[in-house]
Amino acid sequence: MSNHIGASTTRAPAHARVLGLLRQHGWNATSFQVLEPGFSYWFDAEACVAYVDTGRAWVAAGAPIAAESSLGPVATAFVAAARVAGRRVCFFATERRFASVPGFRHLSIGEQPVWEPSRWSETLRATPSLREQLRRARAKGVSVSQVSARELADPHAPLRLEIEALIASWQRSKAMPPMGFLVHVEPFAFADERQVFVARLGVDADARVVGLAAAIPVYARQGWFLEDLIRGPGAPNGTTELLVDAVMVAVARLGSAYLTLGLSPLAGSVAPALGFARRYAAPFYDFAGLRGFKAKFRPLSWAPIYLSFPEQASAFGAVIESLRAFSRRGLLRYGLDAVLRGPTIVVSALAWMLVPWTLLLALLDERWFPAVWVHCAWVGFDLALFAALVSLARRFRAWLSGAVVSAVTLDAVLTLGQALFFNVPRLLSLADAVGLSVAVAAPAIASRILARSHARAASVSGFNR
Repeated sequence: MSNHIGASTTRAPAHARVLGLLRQHGWNATSFQVLEPGFSYWFDAEACVAYVDTGRAWVAAGAPIAAESSLGPVATAFVAAARVAGRRVCFFATERRFASVPGFRHLSIGEQPVWEPSRWSETLRATPSLREQLRRARAKGVSVSQVSARELADPHAPLRLEIEALIASWQRSKAMPPMGFLVHVEPFAFADERQVFVARLGVDADARVVGLAAAIPVYARQGWFLEDLIRGPGAPNGTTELLVDAVMVAVARLGSAYLTLGLSPLAGSVAPALGFARRYAAPFYDFAGLRGFKAKFRPLSWAPIYLSFPEQASAFGAVIESLRAFSRRGLLRYGLDAVLRGPTIVVSALAWMLVPWTLLLALLDERWFPAVWVHCAWVGFDLALFAALVSLARRFRAWLSGAVVSAVTLDAVLTLGQALFFNVPRLLSLADAVGLSVAVAAPAIASRILARSHARAASVSGFNR
C-alpha cells in the first residue's frame, strides 16, 4: 500500500519514518539530504522516494530508499503514482546500483570522488602540496574543532549564530543565487546524526569562524558525504584543507569505510550536449575548477553519477525538470535573479552590448537631439562607460563601481527627461515610439543590474577586509 506526504504536511512523523528507512537502506551518497527542507515523500511498504514537485514532474533525490532487490519495483510503482497525479518522473543523482535497473535510461551527468578515510594518512604522506597547505593554515592561526549537537540544535547558541552569518556571507559572495533541492545549505537539522567542524582564525575571545565542514551519514555504506565545505571570504589559504583533514581523521576513528565530496557536475564522460554546456557555460559556473578542487585531495576513485528516467521519456525533459527543481522559483525567475546579482560575465556583457548601441547612437539623425553637442556628448559618455565597465569586469574597485552606478543612473534620468520634453512631441511613427521606449528602458535596466552588482561586490569586499 503506497501513500505520499507533501512538503507542506506536518513533518515530524514522516521524518521519523524516513530516518528509519535511511538507517536500513540509505546507500546513495545524497540519501540523508532528503531530510532537509522542501521534500515530499512517497512511501511503499518498506521503501520511500523523496522528491520535489516542479508542477510538471516529480524529481526524485537519488534512487529509491529501498533494499537493493526492490529498487526496480519501487521505482516503477513511483512512476505509476506520478502518472496518476499528472506528473513525469526523473531520478537525479543515482549511482551504479540503480544504473542496471530495467525500464529506465541513465544519463551520465558527472562524477563524484571517493576516499577510504583509513587511508587518508597515506594520501597526506604522498602529497606534499596538501601537507604544505595544512602547515600554512596553522601558521596563520587557523584551528579546527568539532561542533557539538547541542550547539547546532540551539538557534540561540553563539556558535550557531556565527555559523549562520558565515553561510550568509558565503552565499552573498557567490555569482549565482542560492539553489534548493540537493544543494540547500542546512547543517543544523538532525544534529545528532552529523559531523560538523568549524575553522576559527585567532585565539580565545578574538577567534572568529572562517570555515565550516558538515558531513552527513551514508548509513548503508558505513560512510559519510562531506555535504557542506565553506571557506569564508578572508579565510587564510589552507583553511579548506584543514577542514577536510579534520573530517577525514574523525570519521576514520569511527571506522568509516567511505567518504565522498559529492557530485562534480558534467565531469568525466558525458553526452555531447552536456559537454557543450560544460564548455560554454563556464563563465557562469566553473565546472572544471570544481572538479580540480576535489581532485587535489587525491581521491582513490571517481564514481559516475546519473540522471535516470523512464525509457519512453525525453532526456531533454528530464534535464529541464531537474534544473527546475534546483532553481526553486522557476528557471526564468532564477535566471533573472542571477542577472540582477551582476556577476562578472554580466558586467562584461553590458560593456560589449554598448558597442553596437554606441554605433547606432552615433548614426542617428540629428532630429533626435536638441543640439549637435548633445549628440556628441551622449556618444562620448557611452564610450567612457564602455571603458569603465571593461575595467570593472577585470577587477572590482568599489570607487569605480559606485561611480559607474551613479553615472548610469544619471544617464537613465537624463534620457527620460529628454524623451519626455524633446522627443515625444516629435514622434512621427510607431517605429519612432518603439525606438524611444527602448532608449529609455535600456539605461534604467542597466542601472538596476549594476546597482545590485555593486551592493553585493562591495559587501563581499568589506567582509574580506
